[in-house]
Amino acid sequence: MPPITPVDAPLAGPIGKRRWAIAEGYIPDGSTGEGPEFESHETLCILNAGEQPARVRVTLFFADRDPAGPYGIDVPPRRTVHVRFNHFENPPVPRGLTYASVVESDVPIVCQHTRLDSRQAELALLSTIAFSEG
Repeated sequence: MPPITPVDAPLAGPIGKRRWAIAEGYIPDGSTGEGPEFESHETLCILNAGEQPARVRVTLFFADRDPAGPYGIDVPPRRTVHVRFNHFENPPVPRGLTYASVVESDVPIVCQHTRLDSRQAELALLSTIAFSEG
């Protein structure tokens, strides 16, 4: 394996897009895990590799009701933030109901979506990259 050494060079520029869609969303309505780390959940992972703070808005869409949100998330420059959909409030995200989400930012970001399903003792982890536009 070749040696890995630090490089003293900034990124060539912002990475990512300003609009993302996650067509799949579902927070399982039960958990067998102990403590918050093993609670069934969905997480939005956001990377802001740029030099400016990102103001992110998340809107949820449902099959049988009006959209929820937008929920606001601030991501500092050159940082990552992982936010559980379980922690969204006003209104909270319903458990056991499918939804989709649109993520919008004032600067380019990268989004990824993960789910931990702990309804059974054998945990299941799902991860997917979001669709980007703009």
